[in-house]
Amino acid sequence: MSRMFLARLLMAAILTIAGTSGVARAIFVRTAPPPPHYSSVVHAPRHGMVWAPGYYRWYGRHYSWVRGGWVVPPRRGAVWVTPTWRRGHGGYTFVPGRWRGGRWR
Repeated sequence: MSRMFLARLLMAAILTIAGTSGVARAIFVRTAPPPPHYSSVVHAPRHGMVWAPGYYRWYGRHYSWVRGGWVVPPRRGAVWVTPTWRRGHGGYTFVPGRWRGGRWR
């Protein structure tokens, strides 16, 4: 897969959570997500790329697996924090993935 395709895929996943107003909407689900899919990760296709693991997305009535992919960090030393579901009172809240740390190039 091309770098541009993977970057667009990752951005689409992030924007899906953020909504059109630019403000993130909380997603609260009463049923737990299934266990994550685990797969072996081979070497990056290019130096500097990092693996962004897949995650489960809620589609109103069911969870659907969003595949992971190789992405280029937005800045040197940035670390990808994987999206996750956090258990709370009476259900689960989705916490979107994000880049943490690093220095601008």
